[in-house]
Amino acid sequence: MNSSEAVNTDAARPRAYGGRRASDRKAERRERLMQAGLELFGTAGYPSSSIEKLCARAGVSTRNFYEEFTGREALLIALYGRILEEAAVAIGVALTDTAQESMRPRVERAIRAYVRTMAEDPRWARLAYVEVIGVSQAVEQFRMGWRNNYVDLLVGEAERAAARGEAPPRDYRLSSLGLIGAINEMVHQWTIADGGIDQEELVAEIVRVAMAVLSN
Repeated sequence: MNSSEAVNTDAARPRAYGGRRASDRKAERRERLMQAGLELFGTAGYPSSSIEKLCARAGVSTRNFYEEFTGREALLIALYGRILEEAAVAIGVALTDTAQESMRPRVERAIRAYVRTMAEDPRWARLAYVEVIGVSQAVEQFRMGWRNNYVDLLVGEAERAAARGEAPPRDYRLSSLGLIGAINEMVHQWTIADGGIDQEELVAEIVRVAMAVLSN
């Protein structure tokens, strides 16, 4: 290898500052902004959380913010997506664990997994049920995309139950859409009840509603 090749090889390596690669520092800044967004959107609210406040909370510059997100909306979508992905993973594990069971225990485990995920942090619930509503067309499209994913999941469960003789064969898409709205409203009311509703009571009520919709 000649000297020019050595120089080119060195130039291709990611630079490290203080023993840390630039990519690591970038990822850390992004996560600080995510945490700042969760705190401010989930407490003060999205309309009250300016980019300047987000940057101050995260300890980054405005330039750093725009290196990670195109604006507050993009940060809100990223946070909302993280919450929904966490819930989807928890539901997926619950359904995998009950793969050989009948419809009711599968529905109950999935609902419990969803509720527990949303209960982990009250800021998540506020962001998911309040702050994303009516923000913009882009946020609404993202929200509707995820809602359709959950509709597909419920329809799949109902069709699975119908194939096993646990539910009548029919089109469950519209009723699944209504069920998602009911679940979201019940979980939202529970999160703002400040301990007035027991979590197991909430799960039991959602299961009753879900079984009434998906097994008739």
